[in-house]
Amino acid sequence: MAQFYSAKQRVATKQRLSVTIEDLDPFGQGVARHKGKAMFVSGALPGEQADVTVQEDKRQYARAKATKIINPSPQREKPRCVHFGVCGGCQQQHASVALQQESKARALSRMLSRDAPLPVIVDEIISGDAWGYRRRARLGLQWQPKQQRLQMGFRQAASNDLVELKQCPVLVPELEALLAPLYRCLSELSAARRLGHVELVLADNGPLMVLRHLDALSLGDRAKLERFSHEQQVMLYLADGSDTLQALSDREPFYRSYDLPLTFSPQNFIQVNDRVNQQMVAKAIEWLDLQPEDRVLDLFCGMGNFTLPVGKFVQNAVGVEGVAALVQQAAYNASQNNLGNVRFFQHNLEEDVTRQPWATQGFNKVLLDPARAGAAGVMAHVVKLAPERVVYVSCNPTTLARDSQTLLSAGYQLERVAMLDMFPHTSHLESMVLFSKT
Repeated sequence: MAQFYSAKQRVATKQRLSVTIEDLDPFGQGVARHKGKAMFVSGALPGEQADVTVQEDKRQYARAKATKIINPSPQREKPRCVHFGVCGGCQQQHASVALQQESKARALSRMLSRDAPLPVIVDEIISGDAWGYRRRARLGLQWQPKQQRLQMGFRQAASNDLVELKQCPVLVPELEALLAPLYRCLSELSAARRLGHVELVLADNGPLMVLRHLDALSLGDRAKLERFSHEQQVMLYLADGSDTLQALSDREPFYRSYDLPLTFSPQNFIQVNDRVNQQMVAKAIEWLDLQPEDRVLDLFCGMGNFTLPVGKFVQNAVGVEGVAALVQQAAYNASQNNLGNVRFFQHNLEEDVTRQPWATQGFNKVLLDPARAGAAGVMAHVVKLAPERVVYVSCNPTTLARDSQTLLSAGYQLERVAMLDMFPHTSHLESMVLFSKT
């Protein structure tokens, strides 16, 4: 006889508990202990007792959501953004900036200490303004056929749906002020149903925007966009789905790194947090202890954010980057700043580097600033160069810890560690480390 089961009978009731939060992880989740394993609780802070609903129960850990805070922490703050908790951009606005920084510094210390001979201490935290710091943003655009209207905003947490932005207090004020007039302009376009996304960037000589559109724009739409750019003093670029940008402004955007003007294309990567970037470049120069006779190698150099300022102090600086457009832009900026002692080369640093022209040159100091995947492919060559000092700038502590082992095994000492608070209120953990060998 066949038996039929209702789906409802197979759904387990989510467990409800009361726990005490002991720590905050880098992702903004409170950490508690329950039945001998870690429980990560969203919405809770250290020192708080919280009623929680268990959402995931694994062998080694559990995840839960706070439903009630019994005793709020003195480091709990009211989120400034009305979209916090829905928007996927920020995870920690409910925690004080001091607590955010402390928890990230502890996490960085734990990760670097795991395989190190001695505990690793974070010496300093490099930070800027906790609000109004983000000078670059990419906003999604979606046409809603039922409502017959355009949506503009960031992605929701763990979703492709958009949060329609009314404000964004982590954006620099110049970009936040553009949100409302930009939305009105885009909503009035006949092409509003066929837009991809819009990028906003604040250069040192004003804001710019890149509009990605799926179909050719009518003359009327182009006129509306140009009127918006003139009224708001925005450099306007159009992207039709190809890699080519059409500039509708004769200004060339630039930003300054260590007082050097670096022009850039909107497609180029630049650091989102200008205040932290300035301090980071200055700290790298200090840690490298640059001397006029030095020869410095900058790997994963981008468009020369570190290489060009370094070139002001030394005999010779070489930057290596995998993206051809960034290498071209870096070389152009070296020329514009009359830095004839700085050269740039293109190479995929995940591949063998030994036959490259720059690889056979001697360098006594090295700087690396890789992407999240780290620098595993080139670490052996760094060791072979035997530089006196190595500064490693990281956006992923896991790959930093892995790559550090190559240097430590080769006799280098870990001298200094700084946590870079590049993205306050988010889970991003960036850092820089100094290694030396006498």
